[in-house]
Amino acid sequence: MVSAVSAASESASPAVSVSVSSAVSVSAVASAAGSVSAAVSSSAAVSVSAATVSRILNQDDTLSVTDETKQRVLKVAQELNYTKHLKNTVEKSISIGIFQWYSVFQELEDPYYQAIRVGIEKYCADHNIHVVRAFQSDCNYPDTLKDLQGLICIGKFNKSQIKSFQKLNSNTIFVDMKTPKIYCDTINLDFQQAVTEALDYLYDLGHRKIAYLGGKEVLADNSVYFEERKDTFINFCQEHSIDHKSFIYEGDYSAESGYNMTKQMIADGDLPTAIFSASDPLAIGAMRALYENGYKIPDDISIIGFDDISVASFSNPPLTTIHTPAEFMGEYAAHYILLRTKEDSLEQQTPIRLTLPCNLVVRNSCAAPRKQS
Repeated sequence: MVSAVSAASESASPAVSVSVSSAVSVSAVASAAGSVSAAVSSSAAVSVSAATVSRILNQDDTLSVTDETKQRVLKVAQELNYTKHLKNTVEKSISIGIFQWYSVFQELEDPYYQAIRVGIEKYCADHNIHVVRAFQSDCNYPDTLKDLQGLICIGKFNKSQIKSFQKLNSNTIFVDMKTPKIYCDTINLDFQQAVTEALDYLYDLGHRKIAYLGGKEVLADNSVYFEERKDTFINFCQEHSIDHKSFIYEGDYSAESGYNMTKQMIADGDLPTAIFSASDPLAIGAMRALYENGYKIPDDISIIGFDDISVASFSNPPLTTIHTPAEFMGEYAAHYILLRTKEDSLEQQTPIRLTLPCNLVVRNSCAAPRKQS
């Protein structure tokens, strides 16, 4: 599932896992089982092997013995004051930081970035990792993120910020950011593959007049982040002779922006047969604007989203969209940071870029364009 552009990507394989639960000490059980076995055998006509006793003490449901034998073993174990000896395999807790390029209020409005953070925190909770959270709106976030074993930065950052975070913590990975050159560890999505799959679907349905609804992401230095989805959309339309030049709208990635841009599209008087939205909230806002103006989806116009947020399947009609593994992206980032803290981890010789594929989820918001009379 993961395509990696790096010679060092094997060091972050998801097949590696870390156990943090308590486990029964095999040697302790074996020793106790021998004692219990001898006691049981000496007090009964039928001998019970140490192996059988061990399986009874470990509550092995696959063991085929009579209830009488089980009860006899447990009774003798109790008389010998046997208790399970647990080997504590919980590793020393580590602390990692999560830095979100949004403010806490902006994140509340963005289910995609929320899902990434949830994935990180879920993994950390399962692996005894303490999390320190900071937002770009926090004035003292460098102090908050000091002296940690790793750092996960979510969002888009300029070169100066990247260098600052790497100086703050050498074990840093950036999530949802693709740089022109690979000079830092990153995990991102294959937007080119995803947009191409969505447009191929619309093209195969017969659409030759497609609009683009997108947003602009502004970095801390006021520069605009490169939007790969828009670039892929334009290239695809040019290669397939799709009418699109007058149908490119950009605001932000919110439902309100999708609503306002679609209202403007309707006011312009020349609707496409399909709309590609670079986020699900954009698509949901567009659907409302279309319904308010008497258009039916997908009878009059098709619409496709991006992200596959939880409400996408409950829109009317259910939204065809691109599923992005946002939560898994967060989990994998935390997994990678944890691997880098291990004493036996590979010495990293070069930055890595992990690229995760997306997939089209077909629901009910797209259909073949209505034939012109």
